[in-house]
Amino acid sequence: MAHVRTIPPDAAEGPLRRIYAAAVARAGKVFQILQVQSLNPESLQASMQLYLATTTSPRSSLPRWVREAIAVVVSRTNECVY
Repeated sequence: MAHVRTIPPDAAEGPLRRIYAAAVARAGKVFQILQVQSLNPESLQASMQLYLATTTSPRSSLPRWVREAIAVVVSRTNECVY
């Protein structure tokens, strides 16, 4: 198994601390899929913006439940727990 150095929530500073705080507000915790991107907060922020734009944006032509169902099917197909 590969090891990826990460910055845990209790050690985050600056922009990363703000990103983590937003994650906690949104999901109740900072999932490891976010922490694995912690060494590059700018990339993490861009990743989160893309995720939110495709899954939760009210501007989508698909209802949110359909977008979330698609995400579940893709995750299951990829054997991903997220």
